[in-house]
Amino acid sequence: MSHAIEIEGLRYRAGSFELKEVGLHVPTGSIYGFLGPNGSGKTTTMRLVLGLLRPLAGRITVLGKPMPADGPSILARVGYVPEQPHLDATLTVREIITFQAAFYPTWDRPVAEDLLRRFELDEHKLFARLSKGQKAKLMILLALAQRGELLVLDEPTDGLDPVVRRDILTALLEYVSQRKATIFISSHLVHELERFCDWVAVMDDGRVVTEVPLEKLKQGTKRLVVAGAPAHIGEPPFVVLSREPVNGAAERWVVGQWEPEMRSYFDGLGASLVDVIDLDLEDGFVELLRGFRASRGA
Repeated sequence: MSHAIEIEGLRYRAGSFELKEVGLHVPTGSIYGFLGPNGSGKTTTMRLVLGLLRPLAGRITVLGKPMPADGPSILARVGYVPEQPHLDATLTVREIITFQAAFYPTWDRPVAEDLLRRFELDEHKLFARLSKGQKAKLMILLALAQRGELLVLDEPTDGLDPVVRRDILTALLEYVSQRKATIFISSHLVHELERFCDWVAVMDDGRVVTEVPLEKLKQGTKRLVVAGAPAHIGEPPFVVLSREPVNGAAERWVVGQWEPEMRSYFDGLGASLVDVIDLDLEDGFVELLRGFRASRGA
């Protein structure tokens, strides 16, 4: 499997915040969701991927080339939407598009004009006078018209209404389908990424909690109802994220990396597995963070 982004042993520090041995592997052609609460390190990691920050240690490869050593040639092939718009507030929508197009030989004018129409953007309006949703649409237009092989999108739909989010996500899915491009998208809106991502990574407090295909995370995170379990359970074949008593002698466990054949583990434990309950991605995300934080506290 080839990777559009590879990160190994990445370390970075800014004040009291630190990235600690971060490793990520974004498959080429995937839509890769980067999940985590605000302040977990997602934006910092993305800025390091783009060469906007310099790491203390580690290796970053983007589109097969080392970053930041080959930064200029890499960035010519990457579309970027930052968390906060960075465009000149005194320019009109048309002036911004014309200015941006001058920097990219791959600029696709028909795509830009089509998105301008579909997003219902007024080309004569100053950027400063656009709504938050209109600014987000313009940022996506600029990234897509560049025709990059990789899109790096930092919370591109945060705070937008459902109609604007739908328009943006539809445009992104069409782009991936047509160009076979890779999307590396961060968000704390778990339910949104669940609808279209192939892979997900979860970050918390500067560390990667997990990196896994989306379906494997959804299928492998379960809530179990267990009766008669002893206090000490040895080393189970799955990851116990949390364990708490419920009515009577039963307990509720949340586990990761679950497989159906692991039911037999409870026979050897002298316990009985009463129920296996599926969790959606948001529940699984919350439980992963709870388990990660509990293990660090312990």
